[in-house]
Amino acid sequence: MQTSILEASAFTGLIDLATEKLGGKAISCSDEFFAEKENLLKPGRGIFIEDKYTKNGKWMDGWESRRKRVPGYDWCIVKLGLPGIIRGVDIDTNHFLGNHPPYASLEACIAPGEENADKLASAKWVEIVPRSSLKAGSQNLFGVSSNEAWTHVRLNIYPDGGVARLKIFGDVVPDWSKQKPDALVDLAAVEFGARVVACNDMFFGNMENLIMPGRGKNMGDAWETRRKRGPGHDWVIVKLGQPGLVKKLEVDTAFHIGNYPDTCSIDGCYSPDLDIDNLTWPQAAWKELLPQLKLQADKQHYFEKEIIDIGKITHVRLNIYPDGGVARLRVHCKR
Repeated sequence: MQTSILEASAFTGLIDLATEKLGGKAISCSDEFFAEKENLLKPGRGIFIEDKYTKNGKWMDGWESRRKRVPGYDWCIVKLGLPGIIRGVDIDTNHFLGNHPPYASLEACIAPGEENADKLASAKWVEIVPRSSLKAGSQNLFGVSSNEAWTHVRLNIYPDGGVARLKIFGDVVPDWSKQKPDALVDLAAVEFGARVVACNDMFFGNMENLIMPGRGKNMGDAWETRRKRGPGHDWVIVKLGQPGLVKKLEVDTAFHIGNYPDTCSIDGCYSPDLDIDNLTWPQAAWKELLPQLKLQADKQHYFEKEIIDIGKITHVRLNIYPDGGVARLRVHCKR
């Protein structure tokens, strides 16, 4: 398996398959004396609190094993929230300076739904990131060349130490066999392979939040733009998991009360082979799917009769006027 060291921008647009937000779970580890394995999958890069201690020592926002006094190395098995093709890895040692592992490797296996630690220990593991050196207090980024849809990863650290976060960037591979051919499917949902590919602004909230499961936990769990002080409006583009015919739309302004958009409209296009730059050009072949309509605070807005039949599409563009926050966008389609 070939790997390469990349810049963080190389993973832009890819989904963190391991995040707890998507159901990622730290199943087992060899040791978590100083800090729990579950911290690996939390959002952000981890924080540092001066003079905060536990009964075992300094509190750290990450996974940290004790100092190894015997041969061997430490490891942690993670079940991915969604199965997918892994494109890159971030082994982040943020705030771990004199206690970070000098080396790490990563293995992956295919064991759908498995959470039994003993069974996973004996699974067929494949090395996807060979033993590589890590820098202290840094994002350690590695590209991965693989076409398999993995379900679990095992992080190995040599010989011991602390890692703040583990992010597994890739493409979700949905199990379409569980969906009836004529069923309505939210093709803008991350679990069905959707991706948010571009937006003009996401100052207060990341655009990827739009396609996450659930309604959102708070105002920060949304796509939110800054206050617009000039002409124009804000927009975001979602690539659907598959081409589809739109039958129902949902725009959810959950938790947005004084900052929801006044109105919105939605466009669609059928452009399976176009890259992001072409999609954002003014001359891209966008057609109006939903006319500009009024929105309300903290509400799930459903649209069916208002939808304009423009045929099969691969992308949607949500336009908000003039600015504000939207928690979720749902595009229910027939595939």
